[in-house]
Formats: sequence, C-alpha cells, structure tokens
Amino acid sequence: MFNKMHKKFLSLVCLGLAAVMLFAGCAPDTKPPELLPPDYIEITGEDLMKGITPSNINAVAIDNAFTRAAADFSVELFKKTIADDKNSLISPTSVLLALAMTANGADKTTLAQMEAVLGGKLKLQELNEYLYSYVKNLPSEEKSRLEIANSIWFKDKGFTANRDFLQTNADYYGADAYQAPFDDKTVDDINNWVKEKTDGMIDSILDEIPDEAIMYLINAIMFDAEWAKKYEDVSDGQFTAYNGAKRTVKFMSSDENIYLHDDGAKGFIKPYFGNRYSFAAILPDANIPINSYVASLTGEKLMNILNSAVTAKVTTAMPKFEYDYDITMNNALIEMGIKDAFDSSKANFSKTGSAGGNIFIAEVKHKAFISVSELGTRAAAVTSVEKGATGAPGYQYTVRLDRPFVYAIIDNATNLPLFLGTFITAG
Repeated sequence: MFNKMHKKFLSLVCLGLAAVMLFAGCAPDTKPPELLPPDYIEITGEDLMKGITPSNINAVAIDNAFTRAAADFSVELFKKTIADDKNSLISPTSVLLALAMTANGADKTTLAQMEAVLGGKLKLQELNEYLYSYVKNLPSEEKSRLEIANSIWFKDKGFTANRDFLQTNADYYGADAYQAPFDDKTVDDINNWVKEKTDGMIDSILDEIPDEAIMYLINAIMFDAEWAKKYEDVSDGQFTAYNGAKRTVKFMSSDENIYLHDDGAKGFIKPYFGNRYSFAAILPDANIPINSYVASLTGEKLMNILNSAVTAKVTTAMPKFEYDYDITMNNALIEMGIKDAFDSSKANFSKTGSAGGNIFIAEVKHKAFISVSELGTRAAAVTSVEKGATGAPGYQYTVRLDRPFVYAIIDNATNLPLFLGTFITAG
C-alpha cells in the first residue's frame, strides 16, 4: 500500500477512534540533527510531556461562529462516510479533535486547507481555543459519562519533535506524548490505551505499525449514559431495511416530550440522565430513501431541526441495536478540501518536527461502536421549553422507527452531535 522508499507517516486515532498516518518522503535539503534550531528537542524520553507544563488557557464563549463551523464539518463528514448497505456511525467530534491536533503541525497551504475544512472561517488558533472551551464544558456524571482523551506517539529513532507542537497540544488538548520503538510491543501499548480510554468498547486500532511510521495522534471519546426515563415496554415488531427486507426485532416503546419536524421527516429527542445529553432520532418520510435524505442535510439544516424542537407528547418506538463501524476517511477528507496533506510532494507539516523528509498524512482511520438498550446508550462517538415553541395543545405525535433513520447523540447546551449514525438494517 505504501512506498517504503524513505517514507514515514503520522497516524491519528479517534470512539469512534480516528487514526491519521503521516509519512515522510525524501528531502535532500534536510538539516542534520545537530543543526536543528533550538526550539526542537530530540525524542529520547519515555514520557515526552515531563518537561512540558500546560499553560493556563482562558476559556472562550461558545458562540454561533463555532457551532456553525462544527455543525458544517460534522454533517459534511457524515455525508461522505456513511455506507449504502450497512449501519453507519461516526464521531465527528473525535475526528475534529484528532485533525485539529494534527493541524497544529501544519503550515502554509496545508494549514490553510485544514483550517477551511475544520473551522470554516476560523483560524487554527481560534479553533484551538473553541475546542478547548467546548470540551472543558462538556459534563460527565456517574450515570451520564463522557470521557475524552488524546495522545501522541513518536518513533524513538529518526524523528525530532518541535517543542511548540508538543506545547500547543498539551495546552489545548491535554495530550500525553510518548516515545516508543514502534514494534509489536508499541502496537500492544497503543491498543491497550485505546481499550482503556473507550472502556473496552473498542479494543484496538492497529494491527501493525509499518516501518515508515513516525507518529500517531490519537483521540478517543467514550460515552456511557442511562436514559432519564428508562424503557419498560419492550415487544417484538417488524423493521423494514433499506433493501425492503423485513425482520422481527425488539422495539422499545415510550412516551416522550420533545418532537422534531422537518420537511420530509419527523423525529423525537430522548434525554439521558441529568438532561445534559440526548438521543435525537430523525425518520425520513416513507417515500424518501435514507441516503437521499442524508444527502440533503447541511450543518445549518440539522441545527435548525434540533433548535426548532417543540414540546409535545410523542408516542415512540425504537429498535434495540448494537453494532460497530470502521472506515478509512482519506477520500472523504480530500473531497472536503484537505488535499495537500495527503500528497507526499505537497504536504507541509514542518511545524510538527523533522523526520528526514517531507511529512504527509498516509491514512485517517476511524472506528466507532454503539449499543442502545432499555437502560441507556454506550457509544465510543431533554424536555426543555427553551428548545423551541410549544406544540398544539392536546396534539399527540407518533414516531415509530421501523424503517431506516438518522440518529445523533447531542450535547444539550449546543445541540452539536457527538455521534452521528444511520440505522438501515437489523440483524
């Protein structure tokens, strides 16, 4: 798959897990280590953050500029990474965090392209500040847990890291950094880190490390929450898949209080314990194929649907489900506009460090897992009048998710999706 001629790569992982790989191509004008400027440090220690103290960062207010940019990125990535024939799931938040860490080592056109895709009109420093503040304000409680972790792994030979790169990712992302020989033991160490940070929902991200690998950036998001109102009514029902196949599955039924409506779709919001996070389901009309509906989504449209929710009685039914999903995101990100980063002759990651050649992204991997049951949701990607207008007095809606639907796990404070998925087939 990769040319082994003097090429090295950086890789990044997100629960969702996302992994970005960078290689380094030949560069005849590369300076020898002893001539590197003083802001570079040779990677020798096991814990590279021992000499780096995270700075005190002042949180910024989360405003429309950030939520609009994050929603646009989330939906565009979702549209380009869903499968046509199986259930899909991504954590756009995980991918955004992993790529933002990577962008801190980019420069010039490579940086400009990553800024445009990840943050729209936001510059990287602004995006760092927003992401720091957003993550800092995401709550985690005993019955509604959200945990986010970042780490950077460097090869112990052939790579010199830029201290500013380490400092920035320590400041804004709390990233740990390790040096390792990139052998079979390192594969185990990285996979064990992934397993621990996702509470065992994802047990690995790597099968092996290519000889050319120089660095991995890893983000993991773990979500484990009970419903605010657990399901008590579970019965058999028929689910019609994307291809018309019908299958008997377990449906969980309940009355909810938040109704969603869009031209061509309807849905509901079911809050988790503590009313800090919610499950949002959107069911396209029977005559609209699921992929056609997803293709019509934009960040603005999704946020409008969630922000215009109404308080009303909704009789709902949802299948129990559990599945995992993994995808290589290179093509999706290239189509979105991150082009030079994947081109060994054009990529500029000079702010990352020196690897004896031109560093470029070789691969971005993403893994995700979800389990939805009577008790709640485990994913590794609220009744509130303030969410919108009140429904017609006495009117009752019915939303039965018995055909393909879109769903999201959202942060109630912003309505941004931590996870986005499609459920199109049962069994």
